[in-house]
Amino acid sequence: MSFQFKKAIREQVGLLIGLAGGTGSGKTFSSLRLAAGISGDRPFAFIDTEASRGLHYADQFNFDHGDLKPPFTPQAYAEAILAADMAGYPAIVVDSCTHEWAGEGGVLEMHEDELERMAGDDYAKRERVKMAAWIKPKMDHKKMVQRLLQVRAHLILCFRAEEKVEMIKDNKGKTVIVPKTSLTGINGWMPVCEKNLPFELTASFLLTADAPGMPKAIKLQEQHKIMFPLNQPIDEESGRKIATWASGGKVVNSYVTVAIAEFRSLTSLDALKTSFGRAYTRAKKSGDTSDMTILQNAYDKAKDTLTAPQEAAINSDEDPTI
Repeated sequence: MSFQFKKAIREQVGLLIGLAGGTGSGKTFSSLRLAAGISGDRPFAFIDTEASRGLHYADQFNFDHGDLKPPFTPQAYAEAILAADMAGYPAIVVDSCTHEWAGEGGVLEMHEDELERMAGDDYAKRERVKMAAWIKPKMDHKKMVQRLLQVRAHLILCFRAEEKVEMIKDNKGKTVIVPKTSLTGINGWMPVCEKNLPFELTASFLLTADAPGMPKAIKLQEQHKIMFPLNQPIDEESGRKIATWASGGKVVNSYVTVAIAEFRSLTSLDALKTSFGRAYTRAKKSGDTSDMTILQNAYDKAKDTLTAPQEAAINSDEDPTI
């Protein structure tokens, strides 16, 4: 039998991250910051469907730019993304993925073309074959998604978001209009894409114009929460954490790393206690119990290092003050 198993080790894990938002929500800038943090000194790839608008940020970030032009078919997206992955880019930004669904030549237009081919102007027949006309567009979309799941680079997909509403009956039986409830949206804001695509993503966030770049989690698993603090804008630090985690390393918040380095450099127990108290208070305020544990262990180790020489001298016949 040729199928084999080996011990599971987290290494070179590619993440699919979705950023959805309306105009002015900061999704493009946030995606660039995220990719820059992932890539470090290396350039990342930017696949642009927005008439080269990504070039507006060329002076701020180190990336290679590619224009994806209509028709925005699933196959065109897959080919562009796979080309970037084959080129070895550590991160790939696609802005925007919405065109694959609702753009020129996208899945919705493919469906309309199929209806036209199958029924023409016979509207009664169009109704009968409407479901059958989805077969080819949906299959092409599924093929694209399956290819994306094989990409080793970190893939950042930007989506336009629209505000949706629905009519429901309130507790008095009156019909009211409320924000649409969905597992793939927040407060009625939903990414414009095929309805199942958000479930394929590792993590996804809604960004809004009233707080540009501040993530509102649509999908965020426990092991990824340290990478995306919800109380601050998505930035390069999130990207650095992604790169560390994906390579098998332990993700630690930057202020914890700084605090631990400070612990090791201090020669006074009082100074150590002050430094620890400051860092621990910050961790406690953020509610990050893993940071609290790391800081406590580092403090205990640094304290032992400071007190060991004194205890050794006390246990000997020497005067510890000499």
